[in-house]
Amino acid sequence: MGLLSVSSVMNTVLAVLLAILILLVMITVHEFGHYVAGKALRFKINEFAIGFGPKLFKRTSKKTGEAFSIRLLPLGGFCAFDGEEDEGLNPNSFNKKAPWKRIIVLVSGPLMNYLLALLLIIISMFAFGQMLFKVGGVAAPDDNKYIEYSLKEGDLILKADGKGIYLTTDLMTALKGKSEGDIVKMKVIRDGITQTVEIMMRADCNFSSSEETSKLWKALGIGIVEGADGNSYWAVGVESHRFGFFDTLGRSFVYSFRIAGTIFKVLGELLTGHIGLSAMGGPVTTIKLTSQIASQSLQSFFEIAAYIGVNLAVFNLLPIPALDGSKVVFCLIEWIFRKPVPRKVEAIIHAAGFVLLLAFAVIVDILQFARC
Repeated sequence: MGLLSVSSVMNTVLAVLLAILILLVMITVHEFGHYVAGKALRFKINEFAIGFGPKLFKRTSKKTGEAFSIRLLPLGGFCAFDGEEDEGLNPNSFNKKAPWKRIIVLVSGPLMNYLLALLLIIISMFAFGQMLFKVGGVAAPDDNKYIEYSLKEGDLILKADGKGIYLTTDLMTALKGKSEGDIVKMKVIRDGITQTVEIMMRADCNFSSSEETSKLWKALGIGIVEGADGNSYWAVGVESHRFGFFDTLGRSFVYSFRIAGTIFKVLGELLTGHIGLSAMGGPVTTIKLTSQIASQSLQSFFEIAAYIGVNLAVFNLLPIPALDGSKVVFCLIEWIFRKPVPRKVEAIIHAAGFVLLLAFAVIVDILQFARC
């Protein structure tokens, strides 16, 4: 094996370790959210663990009886409350506490994920600026009428049809329904000057899913270039741009909300059949993509870590058995009807949900590898 091959392998290993670190930190922060809320509301906690599987380290507090452990498998962790699956014997057991207190504990995990993600976005935007779409090249128009109403190479896109642009889904939402020949006002940074320009759509914007980015770039007149690998790509990229203090702070919050909105959009498209399971990714795919992005630059590291954080926050609040959102629903039922769903029934539902989630994760990873 040559020196170049060894270096390539080492870079790949480091990138994967970086991805695992991001996931481990996000999961630990999630469980720490449960832990902090539980301690504040005087829940009895049996163990706080980083990782899954066999214990590498364990220490038990003589004062509280709580165990802290580090385990072999880094893709996970848990905060084990006393009496989560039954009524428990201790008055501070999980199911002995009032439903509203349990809801606070359950929601605190996703909340911590979101807060950490927001912090990373704020740090990234202040340190590097916001990533804006940059026009790398414009296609030669079929009709001269487009020349006057066209984007230019080097344009940074700020707004489209009055809507702020952070993600490709923002552009698709802003332009959806526009027809070929329609004129759309866009705010861009051109030659360092922020200005509003009028762009004529070069194709219909009849997007049926968020995967149809080719239709988007074609409608905007983006050119096509040949990459070093011989493949053709749309001539659009990203470039960081710094804004003022308050503008940056506001944009950080908006960006975090847009990420969350994209997750709901994709889930909606999945349920309605507009995208297939092959568009999703399981743990292996997540680690693969995360390692590729996180290793590009420090800004990319912050971006993908924040994206995963918001993903975990939103996904865990969905009312899917085994997730925090589903447990919140059971607490609400008990709170409203003053009687819980039988604990054994609830435990079976969550166990079945956990198995189905694992199966789903395996299936989508297999489909991803099949696409490759």
